Amino acid sequence: MKLDELRVYELAMELGEIVYQVVARWDIFAKDTVGKQWVRSMDSVAANISEGFGRFHYKENKHYCYYARGSLFESKTWATKAHKRNLISPEQFDEFMKEIDATGIKLNNYIRTIGPTGKSDCVKESTELYGTTWENNDTK
Repeated sequence: MKLDELRVYELAMELGEIVYQVVARWDIFAKDTVGKQWVRSMDSVAANISEGFGRFHYKENKHYCYYARGSLFESKTWATKAHKRNLISPEQFDEFMKEIDATGIKLNNYIRTIGPTGKSDCVKESTELYGTTWENNDTK
């Protein structure tokens, strides 16, 4: 599977773009206080999923997915602050919460699929991905 075929990654990328477009319309003060933080936390979700996906060991992949989940929760906080400060409408807030929750469910499901298929905690790489065969580390 390629990174851009991973549905949770696609959702995180889409949400990051939507948040960016919303925040881009705000005044300077709102952008500087809530906006930048919200965009950074939302962008961090996709960034951490992709960084973990690119790691060799399953444990590292999970580790970065936990960071992504933390950033997703942080995004909920910034969406709530934006709502309470009347920067987004109640309808936008409800939609963001729904999408963030759906992404969180997908992320938790993805995290559950990450792990060894045997004794090893290393990824078995295909020759198609890098043009090289990586052997599974069975030294335990």
